Amino acid sequence: MTTRDILPQPESTYQLLLDAARTWPDGIATQWLPDPADHARCLAWTYKELAGTVTRIANALTALGVRRADAVTLSSVNTSMLHAATLAAQAVGIAAPVNPALSGERIAELIRRTGSLVLIAAGPELDPQLWERLLEVARQAGMTAILALRPDGARGEPPALGGTGDPDSRGPVVAYLDDVIAGQPSGHLADAGLPQASDLAAFVHTGGTTGAPKIAAHTHANQLACGRGIAQCSGLATGDGVLGGLPLFHVNALIVTGIAPMFSGARVVWPGPAGYRDKALYARFWQIVEHYRIAAMSAVPTIYATLAQVPVDADISSLRLPIAGAAPLPSSVREDFAAHTGRRLLEGYGLTEATCASTWTRPGEERPGSVGRVLPGQQVKAMRIAEDGSWADCAPGQTGVLVIGGPAVFAGYVTDPDLGGPRVSREGAVRDGWLDTGDLGRVDAGGLVYLTGRAKDLIIRGGHNIDPRTIEDALLAHPAVAAAAAVGRPDRHSGEVPVAYVVPAGPGRLDEAELLAWAGTAIGEPAARPKRIYAVDAIPVTGVGKQFKPALAADAAVRAVTDTLTAAGLTDARATAAHEDGRLVVTVTGADSGHVREAMAGFALTIRTGPSPAAQTAAN
Repeated sequence: MTTRDILPQPESTYQLLLDAARTWPDGIATQWLPDPADHARCLAWTYKELAGTVTRIANALTALGVRRADAVTLSSVNTSMLHAATLAAQAVGIAAPVNPALSGERIAELIRRTGSLVLIAAGPELDPQLWERLLEVARQAGMTAILALRPDGARGEPPALGGTGDPDSRGPVVAYLDDVIAGQPSGHLADAGLPQASDLAAFVHTGGTTGAPKIAAHTHANQLACGRGIAQCSGLATGDGVLGGLPLFHVNALIVTGIAPMFSGARVVWPGPAGYRDKALYARFWQIVEHYRIAAMSAVPTIYATLAQVPVDADISSLRLPIAGAAPLPSSVREDFAAHTGRRLLEGYGLTEATCASTWTRPGEERPGSVGRVLPGQQVKAMRIAEDGSWADCAPGQTGVLVIGGPAVFAGYVTDPDLGGPRVSREGAVRDGWLDTGDLGRVDAGGLVYLTGRAKDLIIRGGHNIDPRTIEDALLAHPAVAAAAAVGRPDRHSGEVPVAYVVPAGPGRLDEAELLAWAGTAIGEPAARPKRIYAVDAIPVTGVGKQFKPALAADAAVRAVTDTLTAAGLTDARATAAHEDGRLVVTVTGADSGHVREAMAGFALTIRTGPSPAAQTAAN
């Protein structure tokens, strides 16, 4: 093979790893930095070593009772053994990565829905509080084994875990993963056949931005189709460096930096357990790029906004593929990063439900607003969805709802398990093989895809659809604004009106009147001009840096309800808001329910009332 060749499509992600280990046995697969402050020190794994460790873990999981239809929950900061364990879980069962920052209640629900019996988690050396929390969650869930991970480069005897490592004893096995795999064969799967393309490979939870996270089921064929398409387009050669700074519970880390590099024998550098979330990383960031000859990286726009402020103190000529995705790329970030680094950001687009990436911008094809061309093997088109639910293709350049087709479209969402284990359904998400993304966009005559907004993020003012990016881009052009997010605030007459949340670019207070005046001239569409602009310390984000707009929508609803109740003389009323099963529910306490309903008449809101002060006094 030449360095530009990529491996043929195998049957499974495990077979892909075996093929890579056979083709490049001594090639470096991964490099792990225990501490980005000491960036020259790393733990390097060859493809042969990675395949051997993955096989040992897979055999240990089989010995613990994991079978092909069984899920293994993995929850930890990034480590080399977490990466290997994720691949191993796919080799003999189904990997179910979980964000460790989720509440214990959320993690317990994900474990219940996936039916996981084995948990692989950050041990006490990595995060003692997390370990204790996950240990309790796993025991309450009745899991059969809880396996602890150690930090990369850990030395000496680890802390005692409690419990027992004996699978024949009562209660769950509680042990270090390193101990459990000792003695397991590394050359073959001992008691499990090789997975097939149609077998489930992973249960990946979404961001959970409107309540409990959804769980998307990926087959091996899904992951391989997406990974190979990325490898074909990127042009990465054997030994090229890829930076893996996103957490391994995120689909981008699993596919873009986990599966795709194996097709070409590329080398992935993981910069510390916290990756991009470690503020200390940025003091050494460009030195890491130079030292490890990083050719490609993938991150959300907020990361590139930060990097545009970090002095370039190293030779970064190796970096040719800085890929931005997971959230819309503001023009200000695109321009600032290019001016600061001499590198143009390459936008991509995808969803967990389409495995990961579906489009990517090839170098030289950068266009403002475009997220590139579709990846090989996939299809993207814009559709008009009529009131009766029928679909019709949009003409080139015409905006509609983007739909995705092809082998990367997921197997479905994991629903409540039955006696046969977790159930998977595409109902409501896929129609005639096409995934309804819920995103608004267009495909031009040349095949470039443009993302224009999120259907569910649209602010609908009296039937008038308002793209929040129109508001956000205008505010971001103001020199005093560092970040902006626009949402709808409930309104009695218009249904909702636009409001914005902004983060100041420097010390001092923002003048709302000045910003409103700015928006009045910068936004040509009168209906899109925000009614209020609220200054905040930070825009809420998810674990991977996406704006968490449901939190802002909830805050806007509370403000609207509070203002309305105060105007009605209900000054003791208190409002809170939360998303329940995708629906925003406002709860009002401290006021008579009848008076609340009267005051809120005409609002298209779900209002729940609590006891009035008089009722509370009587109850006491």
